Amino acid sequence: MRLHAIGRSGGLTHPVIGRITTSLLASEASRHDSVLFWKAIAPPVDTFGYLAVLTPHKNPAWQTTVPLVHSLSHLDYLTDGDVVHIGRDGFVRTLYRKDSRHNFILFTDQCNSYCLMCSQPPKPVDDSNRLWEHYRLIDLIDVNTSALGITGGEPTLFADDFIRFIEYCKAKLPNTALHVLTNGRMFYYRRFAEQLGQIAHPDLMLGIPVYSDIDSEHDFIVQAKGSFEETVIGLHHLGHSNVPIEIRIVVHKQSYKRLPQLADFISRNFPFAAHVAVMGLELTGFTNQNMDQLWIDPHDYQPELLKAVEILSWSGLHVSIYNHQLCVLEPKLWPYARKSISDWKNSYAEECNDCLLKEQCGGFFQSGLLKRSAFISPIQTSAQKTIG
Repeated sequence: MRLHAIGRSGGLTHPVIGRITTSLLASEASRHDSVLFWKAIAPPVDTFGYLAVLTPHKNPAWQTTVPLVHSLSHLDYLTDGDVVHIGRDGFVRTLYRKDSRHNFILFTDQCNSYCLMCSQPPKPVDDSNRLWEHYRLIDLIDVNTSALGITGGEPTLFADDFIRFIEYCKAKLPNTALHVLTNGRMFYYRRFAEQLGQIAHPDLMLGIPVYSDIDSEHDFIVQAKGSFEETVIGLHHLGHSNVPIEIRIVVHKQSYKRLPQLADFISRNFPFAAHVAVMGLELTGFTNQNMDQLWIDPHDYQPELLKAVEILSWSGLHVSIYNHQLCVLEPKLWPYARKSISDWKNSYAEECNDCLLKEQCGGFFQSGLLKRSAFISPIQTSAQKTIG
């Protein structure tokens, strides 16, 4: 699924963010936040009050009272309640899909780390002007949205603006769980962690990576000296501030050997963690540039992974395995495997069509089909009861 498209625009003097409607709204007052997505060949009867009109038709000779973007392809999935950003050049980005469980906000492209396997490589840009877009989105998305991710870059680099945004989310979307992906380094500053804790968001989780129990190894993977110390201290500050945390481990050639030791380190030092996620590589971004340093067939680290999960589970921590295929995992690990890949990134190999457990398996990132385990094969035994 493509979450963007380029069309031909007319009448756009500034970017527009609006909520999709696929049918004419009777009340002009209800149109001021809406973008009409019109698929019919006949032109819409009345377009007054909408922010814009979108259509897949090429060069329609329509007379509209608002900006028109036409010749759009790959956006047939748009439906009522979705939210889009329309640039002056006719570039349309989908910011939110009402029927998806995998909505997220790319808060910033800036980051103070440079991880070897970063799937969203940072950019040295000042994108603070993006904040208006994030606030506008929060105003438009459905109040019954179950969960929303916040990622980057590093969202916490916005400091006080990040704190204010979490407060705004709590006020506008009180029933929406927030999952923030952060390296945790800014929480080295105790006051910053305390400010976040004082918001008392009812359903907030910070996903923070710890890649090794040895500081130099973690710092090498993150490509930032001192990051291990900042992250570890930040985790404790968050714990003292009652902010729920999820510790994230990405398994690759640089990290797999000490997985059991890392699991022991986490269980001893962060028993307050709400969740530990052990993750496979996403083969995009910096991973592709550093493939020789990172790639290892997941089949080859199963003993270390099994031992690490056993340690974490025995210590009472809630643990999950993300981004791994069931046919590669040790069967003992199947109860911990989750379908974690966002729907718009998710795919399956041809071999998966004959697998009895395809519906329970998380499959692949689309990029992961280019390089994958040599042990991918359909499971032909009925073992569904062993899967959590």
